[in-house]
Amino acid sequence: MNKYIERLYNGLIKENPTLILMLGMCPTLAVSTKAVNGIGMGLSTMAVLILSNLVISLLRKVIPDAVRLPSYIVIVASLVTVTELLIEAYLPALYDALGIYIPLIVVNCIILGRAEAYANKNTPGLAVMDGIGMGLGFTVALTLAGLIREVLGSGTAFGMQILPRSMEPISIFVQPPGAFLVIAFIIIVQNALGIRTRQRQLVENGCDGACATCTAVCNEPKEEAK
Repeated sequence: MNKYIERLYNGLIKENPTLILMLGMCPTLAVSTKAVNGIGMGLSTMAVLILSNLVISLLRKVIPDAVRLPSYIVIVASLVTVTELLIEAYLPALYDALGIYIPLIVVNCIILGRAEAYANKNTPGLAVMDGIGMGLGFTVALTLAGLIREVLGSGTAFGMQILPRSMEPISIFVQPPGAFLVIAFIIIVQNALGIRTRQRQLVENGCDGACATCTAVCNEPKEEAK
């Protein structure tokens, strides 16, 4: 598989940040009460993720190791501020719906994790594709969870009434516990369909999860930074 296409596949399926790596759960629980909110948060995070990966990859040989993480935070915070101002100016309804969770993108573990684990070690092209893949995976997970929660908890889909008003909505699905239930259900379906994820492959190869005492090398070979 082409290594650029592989980054998209990894972000969407094999290493989906929400459904596989269980990262970014704070915004997932809080804003995925509606599908539109999920799309908005996902795309906002993806924009920051792509740009931060690009900038960090370009500067990877310039930033000293001693100030690596503070530098990442400054870069990400600057990009999040610009994104927040753009959303406030052009999408005020979305800005009101997402609220405090837009500036909290700064500390989203997906962004800092990809900066440290991938962008800092690879070329700008691969870093951008990794940002797109992880961002799309995050967006798809939030949108899917938001759509299910909206339908079950409010009887609507993208703001349109689809269930009879006579049906009583299940209010727990628009509360944080509902997000856990929905995400668990999606993972169950994913496992039932046999979708091969990184974790699934390790288990099938005999991994018992005891990494501290394991002598096997499970990590894929790292690509050389150019």
